[in-house]
Amino acid sequence: MSPRIARIAALSISLMLSACTGTPKGTQPVTGFELERYLGQWYEVARFDHSFERGLDCVTADYSLRDDGGVRVINRGVNLETGEENEAEGRAYFVRDERVAHLKVSFFGPFYGGYNVLALDDEYRWALVSGPTRDYLWVLAREPELDPTVYRALVEDAERMAFPVDELIEVEQGDACNDWR
Repeated sequence: MSPRIARIAALSISLMLSACTGTPKGTQPVTGFELERYLGQWYEVARFDHSFERGLDCVTADYSLRDDGGVRVINRGVNLETGEENEAEGRAYFVRDERVAHLKVSFFGPFYGGYNVLALDDEYRWALVSGPTRDYLWVLAREPELDPTVYRALVEDAERMAFPVDELIEVEQGDACNDWR
């Protein structure tokens, strides 16, 4: 392979991988982010459907510090119809500045995807999170249920950012989850 073709191939691979950890065009991750305040348990209030969480309810995400300075991510959920529990452990790292809520997360070996906190209240009680594209969106809260007014405002924010909010799935977090917590 010629040096020129090798450089083009390396650039192409680099661009593909950076697209996986990027932010949706026209969106901005939260600045002034404080990781220590974000750590702990979050409840998934709503999400877009995707294969790795399909059929799951009672979904939580637990974030804690790793020894290497990254973030340990434990996602848990259950299929209420079958009783099958699902847990996935991943790791996340800041893409650039630790004060910008733009991280890359991996649950599958060396492959990373973008994790972008696009909205976050001052008390770190709720968050609107996207992946690298508009195909991934989550509404997270510190409590199993989110005030309906806050939820509607977050959905409106996501709609203004051109996310297809009619595809949001509200995640069961009520009494049916008590046996799984």
